[in-house]
Amino acid sequence: MRTVLRRPDFRLLFCGLLASMTAESILLLALAIWVKDLTGSNGLAGGTIFAVVAPMTLAPLVGWFVDRYPRRPFFVAANLVTAALLTPLFTVRDAADVWLVYLVAALYGLSSITLSAALSGLIRQLVPVELLAEANGVLQTVRQGLRLIGPLAGAALYAAIGGWALAGVGMVGFLTAAAVVTALPTPQSAPPTVRLRWPAELGAGLRHLAGEPALRRVLLGYGLGSLVMGFTESLIFAYVDQGLDRDAAFVGVLVTVQGVGGLLGALCSPTLIRRLGEVGTLAAGVAFFGPAALALAYPDIRLGFAAVLLAGVSIPLTMVGLHTLIQRRTPPGLVGRVAAATSAVVSGPQAFSIGAGALLVGLLDYRALFALVGVATLAAGGYLWRGRHLSAPSGARPPTPPTRPILPAPRRPVEVADREVTSGGRRPSPR
Repeated sequence: MRTVLRRPDFRLLFCGLLASMTAESILLLALAIWVKDLTGSNGLAGGTIFAVVAPMTLAPLVGWFVDRYPRRPFFVAANLVTAALLTPLFTVRDAADVWLVYLVAALYGLSSITLSAALSGLIRQLVPVELLAEANGVLQTVRQGLRLIGPLAGAALYAAIGGWALAGVGMVGFLTAAAVVTALPTPQSAPPTVRLRWPAELGAGLRHLAGEPALRRVLLGYGLGSLVMGFTESLIFAYVDQGLDRDAAFVGVLVTVQGVGGLLGALCSPTLIRRLGEVGTLAAGVAFFGPAALALAYPDIRLGFAAVLLAGVSIPLTMVGLHTLIQRRTPPGLVGRVAAATSAVVSGPQAFSIGAGALLVGLLDYRALFALVGVATLAAGGYLWRGRHLSAPSGARPPTPPTRPILPAPRRPVEVADREVTSGGRRPSPR
């Protein structure tokens, strides 16, 4: 990862993203806590998370919009708009103003999709292809590290100062990102793309995903795994309560351990991509979730720590493998649409599985559900692993052909040589 950080342009982008990712990590959980305090309702607090996720249905439209503009100025403008979207939070006073929190959460979710699609294209434009895995690994390392401290910092900030502080810190983070990215050198413009009618352009990302073999296999395998991975969002509470007989607050300890695993996975992901390729790395990430879930079917605290650590390792492996594959296998003019469409295709099954898990945990034994998650993710990982040949390891080199002894060429008669070097194959007339 040191190689990509030696590049001044990426180092500048990294500093800007550090500010905006800090703001993101502080905001999400704290907004839900704020709604809980205002209303006293767990359901309404959970509705805040749903409001952030709901705009994912607009992802193809967002990607089409992102791809119509130059990457750097668009990314700067998107950060400025995101900062402005947080201003209504300064007016929230009581339960009657909760709709403002929901409105900001929904707009923030839409902005998050936009920023993610624009960032994928900007990284593809700034970073050489051979360093894409390192660049994505660096960003995932920071993101996983912030998962350890960001939500706790946001909750503490809200408890100490109040909800307006969340808006203030978030605005500072996004404004800082915009200011820093403005200083980036203007990348070389991509060649103009052929403009089609807007319905055709809108579906171009999905058509590329369906037509590119590696991306198609990844989305199918990862999507199938996502159909059960979301169960664990509810199952982990049953594991702590019924299995370990501990208070629900102990989930925070497990989340911290998972964050440590996320850091390890993010640090290892570029090396794995060089050895296994993007599809192989993503397959390993999905497959690692299998034994983690199977271990959680047996309530033991030491086994539980090992399980959530392994689950944490799996998350950045899947993310870095997926983002790097998209950037390497997608024409620059399509990166925004493909990244946004991928988010929609992956997040849809995840959202469904989170809701299904919340329902099933009240009907079935949590241990049986963890076993189901383990078997399903191992199967999805195996399916992806069988397709690892679709993306060769970036560190692989074509085999050197075997050498042959060089034999001296046979001597040819002068007449033959003359015939070969003259036009029409005729021997020149003697003079």
